[in-house]
Amino acid sequence: MAARAQLPFRLILASGSWGRRWLMEQAGYPFEVKPSNIDEPTEARLGDCRHYVGELAWLKAEAVARKEPDGLVIAADTVGWLNGKVVGKPEDEADARRIIKSLSGTVHELWTGVCLWHRPSDFQFCWQERSLVRMAPLSDAEIDAYLKTRKWEGCSGAYSIEFPHDPYLTIETGSASNVVGLPMESLEKALGWMARSLMVPA
Repeated sequence: MAARAQLPFRLILASGSWGRRWLMEQAGYPFEVKPSNIDEPTEARLGDCRHYVGELAWLKAEAVARKEPDGLVIAADTVGWLNGKVVGKPEDEADARRIIKSLSGTVHELWTGVCLWHRPSDFQFCWQERSLVRMAPLSDAEIDAYLKTRKWEGCSGAYSIEFPHDPYLTIETGSASNVVGLPMESLEKALGWMARSLMVPA
């Protein structure tokens, strides 16, 4: 915990996601929240989810970094991927129902792209991670009950996974934090590497 608190730069989370804030708080990082508020495309331009989340994370980081004189911007983008298509955030309850029906009984990919952007050096470090998530077959009644919780709002795939045990979702491979929206295990390594590589005085 002490090492995290002594990182030689202020941390700026370029996201309004409650899940990402929760992960950062649980890990003990001091940080500021400054959402990027950029428009997000609904389709993968290059037909590849890894490029899609990587590009969006970079765009989010760039939007916040250009306004900051110093610090390290942390930006991320998370989407589902099923049958060669992006499974993004639902527009409304009807769209959430459509998404959940399409995921019900399937194993889908969940990709997160992360971009760290240091100011004022403008050094950037980006990566992408994949998890496989299995959703149990859901009846219409179960979908109705889930929609009433409103947990689908603002969430890629129209769901937010519950810890420590989710009644409908199982992570087959990959990290749980990646499914929430920020792969904390690799983030910790990346922050340590950047602190050493940039040789910023404490």
